[in-house]
Amino acid sequence: MKALVYHGPGERGWDTVDDPTIIDPTDAIVRIDTSTICGSDLHILKGDVPETLPGTILGHEAVGTVMEVGAAVSTIAPGDRVLLSCVSACGRCRYCKEARYGQCLGGGGWIFGHTINGLQAELARVPFADNSTYKFPENLGDEQVLFLADILPTAFEVGVLNGTITPGDVVAIIGAGPVGLSAVLTAQLYTPGRIVSIDLADSRLESALVFGADITINNGREDPVALIMEMTDGLGVDVALEAVGVPQTFELAADLIRPGGRVANIGVHGHSATLHLEKLWTRDVTITTGLVDTFSIPQLMRLIVSGRLDPSRFATHRYPLDDTMGAYDTFADAANTGALKVVLEGSERHSSETQSAGALAVH
Repeated sequence: MKALVYHGPGERGWDTVDDPTIIDPTDAIVRIDTSTICGSDLHILKGDVPETLPGTILGHEAVGTVMEVGAAVSTIAPGDRVLLSCVSACGRCRYCKEARYGQCLGGGGWIFGHTINGLQAELARVPFADNSTYKFPENLGDEQVLFLADILPTAFEVGVLNGTITPGDVVAIIGAGPVGLSAVLTAQLYTPGRIVSIDLADSRLESALVFGADITINNGREDPVALIMEMTDGLGVDVALEAVGVPQTFELAADLIRPGGRVANIGVHGHSATLHLEKLWTRDVTITTGLVDTFSIPQLMRLIVSGRLDPSRFATHRYPLDDTMGAYDTFADAANTGALKVVLEGSERHSSETQSAGALAVH
């Protein structure tokens, strides 16, 4: 089969590799119908994730069709369409029993495209298939479901839920990339008073307004602290969500928060940030961190089915899976291309959609 393979910092290839096989009785083999690229993949390619070894297939977000299951798999069968979660769960350890799947002690957690071969491939081996796949209704398209693999539950669980947004809250979301926009989208489920989106890129701030932000601030040209204090009578926001992952944005979140407020860090940090306890220790501020557990996937899927959420708007660019190299170029240059999420279409889906488009053209 073909797959996107990491060859060390700055090196990747669309390579021919061995097809995956069942190793454990809890495994499944899934044909990848639709996949996508994450900012974490770019971090790996930069060499920021040393535990990802050269030779690893990247990717941890996909929708596919079950081709084969191990002897112990009982909830899915060949032919089922499934969402593959970015977090795998053994289902037996202490953390899995607490629905903290991101901390799985039994071989799960974030493993796809990280410590085992991932999902930017024609086929994938899925460990713990009963606990780590989600069947979805036939009337939902791949792109309606795909972003439940990572960005939506990440923003919802690590941001919105950890930040305990309540009706009427003023919420600042720092970063208007895919995860920050997911936070804008899911924060609205709790009817905040105002959502303020902060970013350096005007194009992303325009997207934030489309996704439901009330106010945008370009912190390259404007002073977000001064503007936030002005609109909150000098108090600060009730909830600040950090969705970038650099020291400056974490420290900005702490500067924006009111006494008694909540800072929820979503961003992936590769460098230390300063915690200014000399300013925070008297202010009753709660700071949370976390890795997504994906326990909210069924809840979010129900909201998609009911029409309350439409994640498909994240898909700004589409490529056939065999042009994953070009898709990476587009995604890595998001400042110029405007890419939010790049969808990779497997050969089965791409050929069927091409045929459908051709039929429509004839008529």
